Amino acid sequence: QVQLVESGGGLVQAGGSLRLSCAASGSRFSINAIGWYRQAPGKQRESVAVPSSGGVTNYADSVKGRFTISRDNAKNTVYLQMNSLKPEDTAVYYCHLDTFTSFGVPASYWGQGTQVTVSS
Repeated sequence: QVQLVESGGGLVQAGGSLRLSCAASGSRFSINAIGWYRQAPGKQRESVAVPSSGGVTNYADSVKGRFTISRDNAKNTVYLQMNSLKPEDTAVYYCHLDTFTSFGVPASYWGQGTQVTVSS
């Protein structure tokens, strides 16, 4: 079982920055596999920064050059640094992990989400 807890969301003006945190706990996982998604009102959830099987992080075109994912293995925490924020970045941001249980069964975990609101 894995628990993911996001924090760091809030209200910021356009052009500002925020850093989101995703604290992971439990067993049988690697924080290198944790990625970030977001869901804006009335829209489907979309990927923002997702690690690939080759270890490279795939960023959505809309955030490339502005958002950066980083990890602190000692704290089991993944961060999403968001710079030059735009009103269209307004959404609930979720961290996500795909892993396997001790029985080898695929398991998918989501955090509860953290709201990011960017004012114009």
